[in-house]
This record gives sequence, structure tokens and C-alpha cells, in this order.
Amino acid sequence: MAQPALPDYRSDEEHLARLGYRQELGRTLGAFTTFATGFAFISILTGAFQLFGFAFSSAGPSFWWTWLIALGGQALFALCFAELSVHYPLAGSVYNWAKRVGRPTTAWMAGFSLTLALIVSTAAVGLAMQFVLPTISDVFWLYGDGSGQYDAATNGAILGTVAIALTTIVNLLGPKVVAVINNIGVVVELVASAFLIIFFFVAAKRGPQIVLHTDGHAAGNSLGTPGALMVAILLGVYILWGFDTAGSLGEETINPRKNSPRAILRAIFAAGLTGALLMIGALMAAKNIHDPQLSVSGLPYIVDSVLGHTLGRIALTAVTVAIFVCVLANQTGAMRMLFAMSRDNALPASAALARVSRVTKAPVLASIITGVIAIVILLVNIRQPQIFTVVTSTTVILAVIAYTLVAGAFVGRRLRGQWTEDTRYFHLGRWGLPVGIAAVVWGVLVVVNTAWPRKAVYNPAPPFHWAIQWGAVLFVGIVLLLGLGYYRLVQRHKVGVLAQHAAVADQSDPAPANLAAVIDAPLTASPSDRPADPSAAV
Repeated sequence: MAQPALPDYRSDEEHLARLGYRQELGRTLGAFTTFATGFAFISILTGAFQLFGFAFSSAGPSFWWTWLIALGGQALFALCFAELSVHYPLAGSVYNWAKRVGRPTTAWMAGFSLTLALIVSTAAVGLAMQFVLPTISDVFWLYGDGSGQYDAATNGAILGTVAIALTTIVNLLGPKVVAVINNIGVVVELVASAFLIIFFFVAAKRGPQIVLHTDGHAAGNSLGTPGALMVAILLGVYILWGFDTAGSLGEETINPRKNSPRAILRAIFAAGLTGALLMIGALMAAKNIHDPQLSVSGLPYIVDSVLGHTLGRIALTAVTVAIFVCVLANQTGAMRMLFAMSRDNALPASAALARVSRVTKAPVLASIITGVIAIVILLVNIRQPQIFTVVTSTTVILAVIAYTLVAGAFVGRRLRGQWTEDTRYFHLGRWGLPVGIAAVVWGVLVVVNTAWPRKAVYNPAPPFHWAIQWGAVLFVGIVLLLGLGYYRLVQRHKVGVLAQHAAVADQSDPAPANLAAVIDAPLTASPSDRPADPSAAV
């Protein structure tokens, strides 16, 4: 059976209107900026400098293989999202994608979970400043000097708070300022990454076969090397997410149906290749692969010892820039999620949260809220030595739950034969169903593995307590159950596009006359007029 022809919209604004919304955010972003936002969110230098030591301490040099596994698994999500971004180039990425292909409850939970992940991730990335700034200079020890039990955790929370406060100010200045700073930061990160990779390979002390060894680090794991690798994979899954942010800028991107899917895929594969080369280069260049400092300080220690004082400080300064734009990208993503859900009246105080400044074209209250909550997360955990891995693990769980909900809804739409591909742009073709199913399976495995209450991850240092060790399971479970209860009992009866954000009907635009147009039709009716399952409209 031949597929029906898809409508050819005259402009990005017209396509947005057909999806139910009027143009409010400034549509100024080109292909590079959209890619750069996704790449900045992933930020290889940020994640590698933050968790390299943790991964190395878990599985030794062999942890490198978990990077490739994580890249392959996360790429499954990226492929699904790339096709979804063609049909629905909307702010809020997974929330709006799930709303179009799944049930309203699925969409709300996906949006809620990812919003939490983005805010928690903003806090987690801010903590990465602790791994870099004190190495550059002792002046960045704002609390203690590193010798005390709580010095690093407390100082990290302070540095992270300062970083988040600055990114909040930048976000309040609007998307144009954000784009300039983000692009500069990504260029700095790309140049610094290329420099480090080249320098590491030139200064190599051993061959790449080093990644075939655990160097004895897996000995303490009850499951041996496989168990050690299951712990170490946290590095890869923590870094390699957030590529959907490139799709979340769909309402600010020029020609998003062409540029958004490319940006999503380029971001994850560019980050994947860069990270693979950077980490294997670091393992080859480390002066003493048996040095205990590799498990404590990780990549900053290798950079400082291999490059020397001057070059090492320059490289670490570039890493600081990368961390800053990564915090910025995380907060920007959280803002877009709040904006997207609020204009659908899906959150408390939605009208205020969705209000966009006429001057800066930025959602002001959303900027402030995301910054304040991220800072509170840091301050609550200010004297917890295990804050680094606990916060990053919680971020992964929340993000992958959201991703899996979207992929599952996408698979369901394909299985019901209700998905029409737009062959003019990126599409998966016959690979769509197997890729989607594989993404769901991968997501479930990642959530179970990451939430597993291992003492080595969630409670590696005193005080030892069962509540801390089970902290991620308890936090994620309780928060998501509370969110689901609130939505089902209170907010779902109010959901519907707020009038001030809805597209003005164009009487000259005929009603959709083919299946594809109906599938892409906006869900702008009031809750009482709209079917519980959007697919029922097909």
C-alpha cells in the first residue's frame, strides 16, 4: 500500500502552527549552533574529568570497552529521536515526542522524569568544577585545603553553586547570548580535545593493548571482571545522554526538520569518537598505570603529570570552559522542558512558567527555578563525600527512564501500523522497529544496572547507612510515584494548550486530507474533547 503524501509546509512557523503552537521563542539558531548545544550537553571533557577515576578504580584500563558499549546503546535512542525530531520539531523534546506517539500519562511522566534529570544533571555537572579548578590553583579551595574528610565535597558544592548562578544569569539574557557563549565553549572543547588526544598519543608509554587488562581492579568485585565493567559503564551512560537537547531547540532552529536530526546524530557520534580516543590516549600516556592517583584524581592527574605544569594548566582551563557551557546546556534543556510542559498547562503555575520575555525571548521564571533547585540539591548534600557518584547515578536513571518511555511509545506506534515516515528527511525505514525495540531493552538494562544499590557506587565512604546505599532507588521511586499521583489526581484534568500559546487558526488552511497530516495534527483540544490516547485520532 502506497503511503499518502505528506504536507509541504511553507515555513517553519507554519509547521509549528500545525502542531498547535504559535512562534514565541526566537528562531535564530543555525545548524552548527544546534549541533553545538547537543555536543556541549554531552561534553566529553566534563564527564571524563569527573568520572575517569571512578571507572578506572572499578575495572582498571579495561573500563574503556564500556565506553563503546554505552555509545552503541545510547545511539539507539539517538536514532529514534532523530526521526521523531523530523515530525515534531518542538521545545521539550521527549515530552512532546511522547505526547504525539503515546498516551498522555506516558508523555507527562517522560517530561517530568527528564526535567528532574536535567535539573539534577545541572547540579552534577557543576560539581565537576571541583575536579579541575583546585588542580589549576589552590586559590579555588574556597573551603578547606583538601586534607579534611569533607573538604572536597563541600568545596565542590560551593564551586558548583557559583557556576550555576552564572549560567542562570546567562540564560536570563536570552538565546542569542547563550548561543554565542555555547559556540565559543564548544570550539574551545573541540580544540582542547584534539590537542589532548594528539599529545597523549605522541607521549604514549605503552600500546593500546593496555585496555585488555584490569590491572587487578576487578579483584574486589563479587562478579569478577563482568561485575566490574557493569559498575564502570556508569561513565559512558552518564556522559552520552542529552543529545535530545539538539531536538529540544526545534522551535529556535532554522529548518529544524533538516537540521535537528543531523544535530542529534552528529552530537552523539562526534562525542563518542572523541571520548574513545581521549580515554585510550590517556591510558597509553599515563606515566605509571599502577599509580593509585589514577583511581583518585583520574584524568586531571594524567593531564598534569604528562603535559607538565604550564601546558597542563592551559588544558585544564579549557576543560573549565567546557564544564561551564555544559552546565549552561543542561540548564537550557531544563528550561525548555519546563516551558514546553507549562504551555500545555501540565505543571503548577504553568502560565507563569511558560511566560516568555518579549525582550530576551527566554522563559524567565523557568530559568530562575531550574537554577535555584539545582543549587538547593548541592547545598543539601554539601557534606556528603559520596555526592559525586550518587548525583550522577540518579541523573542517569531519571534520564534513561524518560528515554525508554519515548522509545516504547514509538515502538507501539510502529507496531500498530500508525507511523508514516517522511522520506524527504531522516527516517529509519525498515530498521525503525528493531532499533526501537533494542532501545527499549537497552534502557531497561541501564536503569536496573545503574539503580542497583552497590555500596561501591552509592556509599563508598562513611557515614555508612542503608538509606544512602538505597538512595537512588528511594529518591527516583518516591519522586516519580509522587509525580504520577499528582498528575493523575490533579493536573491531568487541566491539561490543554494555554490560549496565549496556541496557534491562531488559519481559515485558509484546509483540514488535513491524508493520514500523515492527521498523525501530525496538533493535540490542542480541551481535555474533555481529546481522546485519552492520541493514537485514537488515527
